[in-house]
Amino acid sequence: MTSFQSPAIPANVAENRRWVRIWLYVVVATLFALVLVGGATRLTESGLSITEWKPIHGVIPPIGEAEWQEEFAKYQQIPQYHEINKGMSLDEFKVIFWWEWAHRLLARGVGVIFALPMIFFWATGRLESATKPKVLGLFFLGGMQGALGWWMVASGLSERTDVSQYRLAAHLTLACIIFTAVMVVARGHAPHHERPAGTLTRRLAGWMVVAVLVQIYLGGLVAGLNAGLTYNTWPLMDGALIPGGLFSQAPAWVNFFENPKTVQFVHRIGAYTVLALAIWQVVAAFRNEAGTTHARRAVVFLGLVLVQAAIGITTLLLVVPIDWALVHQGVALVVLAFAAAHWRGTRGAYPVS
Repeated sequence: MTSFQSPAIPANVAENRRWVRIWLYVVVATLFALVLVGGATRLTESGLSITEWKPIHGVIPPIGEAEWQEEFAKYQQIPQYHEINKGMSLDEFKVIFWWEWAHRLLARGVGVIFALPMIFFWATGRLESATKPKVLGLFFLGGMQGALGWWMVASGLSERTDVSQYRLAAHLTLACIIFTAVMVVARGHAPHHERPAGTLTRRLAGWMVVAVLVQIYLGGLVAGLNAGLTYNTWPLMDGALIPGGLFSQAPAWVNFFENPKTVQFVHRIGAYTVLALAIWQVVAAFRNEAGTTHARRAVVFLGLVLVQAAIGITTLLLVVPIDWALVHQGVALVVLAFAAAHWRGTRGAYPVS
C-alpha cells in the first residue's frame, strides 16, 4: 500500500485546531463525569431529593439548619418520601441531596466549560467557518438536555415514587448523543495520518456508533425499571435462553418499555447484536483495509466490547452492586467514545474552511 500524505494545513490553522481540540476533550471528560454521577444519582435513588428547578439560585446549597429543614420539608411532600423513605432523618436526606446537587452542579459546569471558550474562540477568529454551526448545534443540544432533565425529574414528583423510565432513557441517550457529537467534532480537528477508509468500512463504523447508542438507551430502560435486580443468571434467563412471559402485558408493544423481563431480555439481545457487528467490522476491515490503522482500531473496538460484555454479565450475576454498575456505565461511555472517534477517523480530518 502506498504511503498517505495528509493535505497540508497552514500552521495557524493547525494551532487553532489544537486548542479547539483540547477544549472539546475537556468537555468530553466533564460529560463523562456528569453521566457517571447521574448514574450514581439513579442507583442511590437520589434524583428526586431536589424538588425544584433553579438554574441559577440552585448553585448554592442549603446553608444552616433552617435552610436544610426547608429543603427537607419540600422533599417530604412527594410520594417517594411517603411510600419509601418515610421517617428518614435529616442526615440521611443530606446524603441523597448531595448526589443530586453534584449532578446538577456538574451539568451547569459543562455549560460554562463549553460556552465561555466557545465565545472566546469565536470572538478571536479561532473557529473555522465550518466549525461554527457544529458548536452552536452542540450548545443547543446542551440546553435541550437541561430542560429534558427537569422534565424527567418532574415525572416523579406527584404520582410516582421514581422517575419515568421513558424519560430517564431519553435523558441518558441525549447525554450520550451530545457526548458522541463532541467527540466527533474534536476528532475531526485532530491530525489524520491515514487515508480515509473505503465506503464499507466507514458505514460499518458509523453503524457501530448507532448500535452502541441504542444499547445505551436499552440500558436506560433497564435502569429505569430496576430490571437488572431480577433474573440474575447467564446465559439462561429465568431458566431458558428465551424466557416465557415476554409479552404478558397488553398491548404487546408496552412490554418493550414496561415489562422488566422483556426489557432485560432485549438489552441482552442488544449486547449480542453489538458484539456480532463488532466481529463483522473486524472481518470487513481486514479484508478491505488490511495493514491500516482503521483495521487495528476495529480490533481494539472489538476488545472493548468484549470487556464491556464481561463487566455487564458480572454486574448482573452480582445483582447490580453500585460499584460494578458504575463501572459498567463508565466502560459503556468508553466504548461509545472509541466508536465515535473510530468513525470520524475513517473519514479523515475536516477540510480547512
